[in-house]
Amino acid sequence: MNTMTRKLLLALGLFAAALAAQAGVRIEHWQAPSGARVYYVEARALPIVDVQVDFPAGAAADPADKAGLAQLTRGLMDLGAGGMDENEVATKLADIGARLGGGADTDRASVGLRTLAMPEKREAAFAILRAVLAEPRFDAGIFERERSRTVAALRESLTRPETIAARAFWSALYGEHPYGRQPTVESLGRIAAGDLRAFHAARYTARSAVISIVGDIGRAEAEALAQRLTEALPAGEPPAPVPAATLPPAGEVRLPHPAAQAHIQLGLPALKRGDPDFYALLVGNYSLGGGGFVSRLMKEVRDKRGFAYSVYSFFAPMQAAGPFQIGLQTKREQAGDALKVARDELLRFLAEGPSEEELAAAKANIVGSFPLRLDSNRKILDNVAAIAFYGLPLDYLDTYADKVRRVTAADVRAAFARHVRPEHLVTVVVAGD
Repeated sequence: MNTMTRKLLLALGLFAAALAAQAGVRIEHWQAPSGARVYYVEARALPIVDVQVDFPAGAAADPADKAGLAQLTRGLMDLGAGGMDENEVATKLADIGARLGGGADTDRASVGLRTLAMPEKREAAFAILRAVLAEPRFDAGIFERERSRTVAALRESLTRPETIAARAFWSALYGEHPYGRQPTVESLGRIAAGDLRAFHAARYTARSAVISIVGDIGRAEAEALAQRLTEALPAGEPPAPVPAATLPPAGEVRLPHPAAQAHIQLGLPALKRGDPDFYALLVGNYSLGGGGFVSRLMKEVRDKRGFAYSVYSFFAPMQAAGPFQIGLQTKREQAGDALKVARDELLRFLAEGPSEEELAAAKANIVGSFPLRLDSNRKILDNVAAIAFYGLPLDYLDTYADKVRRVTAADVRAAFARHVRPEHLVTVVVAGD
C-alpha cells in the first residue's frame, strides 16, 4: 500500500467517524436567480464535489397514452448534448475523472455528477452537466436505437414472474392514477423523438429544478454553480403536484405462469412523504417485516413453516401515497398457505402492535444504524436530495434519531390503523395454484 493510498484511507476513516459522531448534517438552502431551489452541504474532508439536479419529471408525468416517455427522455439526455455526441460526452468525462449518473423513478428525474474538486477538473465537469441539462440533442438515430432497446428489454422482462407480479400490483393499487401507468410495447411505439423534446421543455425547467450540492466547494461557488446550471433552462413553472391516490377495494389478482415459485405481493397505497406518522410506521414495520430475521413475518413464514426463503414488508413514501407492501416467493403448491400466514400475521400486528421488547429492539437498530446512512458524500447527497425534492424540514437528519426514540407502542398501533386498512388490501399471486 503506497503513502497516497494510506492517506486516503485515513481521511475516509476520519470522515466516517466525524459523521457518525455528529447529530446530523448542516444543510443550507436558498433560491437561485433562475428560480431553482438549492440545498448545499459543505464537506471539505475529501476533494470531491457531488451535484444532483432533480425535476418533477418521473413516470407519473407520462401522458396516459405514452407511458415510458419520462424514462426515455432522461435516458437520452447524456447521450449527446450541446456540441458533443455520446462518445464525446463519455470521453471528456473519463479524461477529467468525472462521472454522470441519475435516472427517472416514479416521482422525479435526476441528473447527477461526481467530480474532483480541483478547479480545472470541476469546471470542465460542470460545463458538461450544464449541457446535458439544457442542451440534450435527442438525436433521431440514437432515439430509435434506445427505444428499440427499451422495447426488447420490456418484452424480455414480461416473461419473468417477478415483473408480472410487480406490474399487476401497481396496476391494482393505483388503477388510472398516474402511479398506475406503466410502459407497454404499444405505448413506447407511440413515442417519437419530438415527444422527448417537448417533454424536456415542459418538465426540465429552472423553476421546477431542485439542486443538491455536497462536497469541497464554498457557498459562493455553490451559488454561482446553481445559477450556471439552470440559467439556460426555460423558466417554466412548477407543475401541479401528483393527485391524491384513491384507496382500492380489497381484492385478489391471480395470474398464471409456469414458474415453480409463486410470487406474492399484498398491500395498498399508504404513505406520503412528510407524513408525521412516518416514524411510527418505520419502527413498527421493522418488527413486522423490515427487520430481516428478527421480524414477525420471517419467523412465522420462514422459520416456523419453511414456506419461503425470504419474506419482507416496507413502506415507500412518495409525493402521493406510496405503497405499503408485503412480498414473498414460495412453492406454487403452498402459495395459499403461505399467503394465509402472512395475512394472519399482518392482522395480528394491526390488533396488537409490537411488544415492548420488539419496540426497543427496533428503535435500537434504526438509531444505531443511522450514522451509516451518512458515512459518505454520496449518501449525504442522496439524503439531501430527498429532503430537497420533497420539501422536508432542513433539520430532518438532525431530529431523525430523536423522533425514532420517542415512538411508543401506542403510536405504532395508531399509525398502522390509520394507514394499513384491511378493507383496502390488494393481493397479487403469480404462478400460484
